[in-house]
Amino acid sequence: MSALSLQPDVFRRLAAQIAELSAEYLSGADARSLIPSLSGAEVAAMFDGAVPEAGVGDEVVDDLARLTNAVRIGNGRLFPYVVTPGESVAALADLYASVLNQNVTAWRSAPAAVAVEQCVIRWIAAAVGCAGFHGSLTSGGSAANLMGLAMARESRLPGNDEGATPGVVYASSEVHMSIPKAVGLLGLGRRNLRLIPTDDRFRIDLDALRRAIAEDEAKGRPGVAIVASAGTVNTGAIDDLAGAAALATEHDLWLHVDGAYGALAALAEPAKLEGLSLVDSVSMDAHKWLYQPLDCSILFYRDPEIARRTFAHSDDYVRPLSDDPVEGFAFFEQSLELSRRFRALKLWASIRYHGLSAFRAAIAADLRHALLLAERVEGEPALQLLAPVELSAVCFRWNDGTGEDALDDRNAAILSRMNQRGRVAISNATIRGSFALRACFVNHLTTDDDVVAIVDEVLVAAAETGDG
Repeated sequence: MSALSLQPDVFRRLAAQIAELSAEYLSGADARSLIPSLSGAEVAAMFDGAVPEAGVGDEVVDDLARLTNAVRIGNGRLFPYVVTPGESVAALADLYASVLNQNVTAWRSAPAAVAVEQCVIRWIAAAVGCAGFHGSLTSGGSAANLMGLAMARESRLPGNDEGATPGVVYASSEVHMSIPKAVGLLGLGRRNLRLIPTDDRFRIDLDALRRAIAEDEAKGRPGVAIVASAGTVNTGAIDDLAGAAALATEHDLWLHVDGAYGALAALAEPAKLEGLSLVDSVSMDAHKWLYQPLDCSILFYRDPEIARRTFAHSDDYVRPLSDDPVEGFAFFEQSLELSRRFRALKLWASIRYHGLSAFRAAIAADLRHALLLAERVEGEPALQLLAPVELSAVCFRWNDGTGEDALDDRNAAILSRMNQRGRVAISNATIRGSFALRACFVNHLTTDDDVVAIVDEVLVAAAETGDG
């Protein structure tokens, strides 16, 4: 027997201990500080020991328990960035996925895992109004956006064989950081990413976009794609998808939607995502608004032939050896990845356990909580709302009317103090040049009282950092 093998009774014992540790974490999360009290040096010291030549056995469970003291806690008052505490059934299924350890390259390697992933792709595409779209799961919105733009490039300025040709990609000035990265990596050139100004609701200005496209066409600069946003990272703004689709069709441009944050709002309020079915590709993060444990993102696309043209390049040893449309299927022919973990199992199990209606209700609650916070902010004289609330991101600041010059530093100090207090976790954004406090609701554990606590904590932190 290998030294790395566990007897079934040992596995059961360890699994039970880790399950109990997990249950204790979940049951006690609401009472804990969201931010660890340990310093950076103290956290680093926890892991600066030498590698053990001999294993410590069951003591590793104690190590896991100590690790809990150095993590950011996930509870109903977690509102920074676009993060969720994670859904528990999905976490359990993720354990089972690791035990099964399927490499979801192709049906030949992982028949059940491929079928499950195809199932959840079909389910979610139909649920958001994109029935018939194809797709695959990947690590996050950055990878999904990269693959979507790779397909855009290969469909308009093929570069896989002879090398990339510079081409123009259009996006709003509010676009996510992953888009400039993707444009650079794909050889299109970041100087060819044209950032279009936004309107007063932080949506791409379609008139300005139209003029930019016309200018580039007149100069002979080839266009590749329009990237529209369905939930910008700062304010949650949703671009006019139908209008962007019309321009893309008129000028023969690929339309990719970065919907990593907001596209799944279509489950609860489909009218907000009108035009989503018109796009060529769209990213959606299930580890945001389907509350899945990291990582679990989806790239949907309309035409699998373009996906194959972009990503298919395989050696003989991975050939499916079947012409059957089911048994011959290979994700690696339509994806950047070859080795792929069984991400779909947690999502499939989570939806099966709760039903899609539970997710619709949770997203609707997040949208309502954002409006509730905005209402509380506008009702507090010392607070100022800085952006419209389109989805679930709320940007605001403390402002007692004493002048603009010191407000950025003042609000940064308030945020720092809130982090030290650890009762509520929010983040920051820059809104038209001003430092903003930002709370984003993608949290199925949040209650109305948790929303009220945000304003309470800002006011307390303001009082503790100066004249509040």
